Amino acid sequence: MPRFDPRPGRKIWRPAWLGLVLSAVLVFTSFGTSVAQAQGMSLLRDTETEDMLRSFETPLAKAAGLDPVPRVWLIGSPEINAFATYGDGGENIFILSGILLDVKTPNELIGVMAHETGHIAAGHLARSAQGMKKAMIPMLLSMVLGAAAMAMGAGDAGMVIMGAGSAMAAAQMAAFTRVQESTADQIALKLLNATHQSPMGIYSTFERFANEQAQSAYKIDKFAVDPPVGQDRLADIETKVNASPYRDVKDPPQVMHTFEMVQAKLTGFTLPVQQALDRYPESDTSEPARYARAMVYMRKPDLAKALSTTNSLIQDEPNNPFFYEVLGQIHVSMAKPLLAIPAYQKAVDLRPDAPQLRLGLAVAQLATGDPRLANAALQNLKAASLRENDDVFTWYETAQAYSMLKNEPMANLSTAEAYYNSGAMRQAAVFASRARRGLEQGGPDWQRASDIISIASAQLR
Repeated sequence: MPRFDPRPGRKIWRPAWLGLVLSAVLVFTSFGTSVAQAQGMSLLRDTETEDMLRSFETPLAKAAGLDPVPRVWLIGSPEINAFATYGDGGENIFILSGILLDVKTPNELIGVMAHETGHIAAGHLARSAQGMKKAMIPMLLSMVLGAAAMAMGAGDAGMVIMGAGSAMAAAQMAAFTRVQESTADQIALKLLNATHQSPMGIYSTFERFANEQAQSAYKIDKFAVDPPVGQDRLADIETKVNASPYRDVKDPPQVMHTFEMVQAKLTGFTLPVQQALDRYPESDTSEPARYARAMVYMRKPDLAKALSTTNSLIQDEPNNPFFYEVLGQIHVSMAKPLLAIPAYQKAVDLRPDAPQLRLGLAVAQLATGDPRLANAALQNLKAASLRENDDVFTWYETAQAYSMLKNEPMANLSTAEAYYNSGAMRQAAVFASRARRGLEQGGPDWQRASDIISIASAQLR
């Protein structure tokens, strides 16, 4: 079940490398119609979607010689875009929900991911900061000269100088980006061939954007857009696409089915209700359409229809853990967490290694307010943290579980972990200090509290 997490995780927007992220957002917006903005984006956590994205990225990363495999995140944003960054957790690829809803086939999405993997393989993430620094020079110089002109009374001239400097910086950065985009395109084609996948997906995606760009060409300054002009990119890759021995390879039926189900779920969860129903009308009784409508009915809310639609899906696929996850979420939204627990437990039994499913079960257990379920919830949260120790919401729920169990030192330590992983170092240090006073000196939890205090203090300095 998709979950918006407005609290940014440690691997996403850590203050220590926020500047690098913003640089990467500017540079690696290869598939977007506009530059992605860091503000206003939210993580969308969903095991089913992440499983699919990981299955697409793993063979590409292995073909590129990347170890570990870059982690792929889904960002809630209507923009048609994707980009790559790096941070303390390694390389990351971000897929905006807008592009996942826009692509027509798994192969098109894989083409997008191959391009972003190409950026990582070529080392563009490390060099992007150099390009940004070089592009800043003319802008900074123009600001100095413009300010001097304005100080001498030539206000209009000063503004012109400043504007010219900004335009030069944008053009220089765009030229730097165009070289990298072309390189990433070529690497993407090699990765697709190496994994025996068709390059037609990346070509058809480029073709759509080229057509859109041509329709609004009168608005576009060729030297101020991030990617090369669409037709140029098409020409650069067309010959190699046509020469590929895998040009006509189609997506396997099971991959296509998974893609259609993920796309339907995302549609029902993120698009306006009527827009989602227009895309999947009630006359459509296919499995993806019913999946989308289950999400829509839950949001409306029309909980009777949500339950009946989800139960029809379970009848079709009784071993699909994600249908039980949706059933659990519907009961939680009805304020009936006790009814949600068996559904979530079934999902966990089918996929015990999925941290987000464990988290969902724990949330339902804690939502009952029954202290007798707090320990079971805590065990699920610990199992989730073993696989994802930087999920802010998991640590928040862990603090709630310890609080219900009257273990305030561990509740404080879990709260410190939540703040630490969200980048709020001052609060992390405060709660870690509180926790340390009640923990056994020298023990592993006491030592972890000390580590958080030390790291947070260093970053604050």
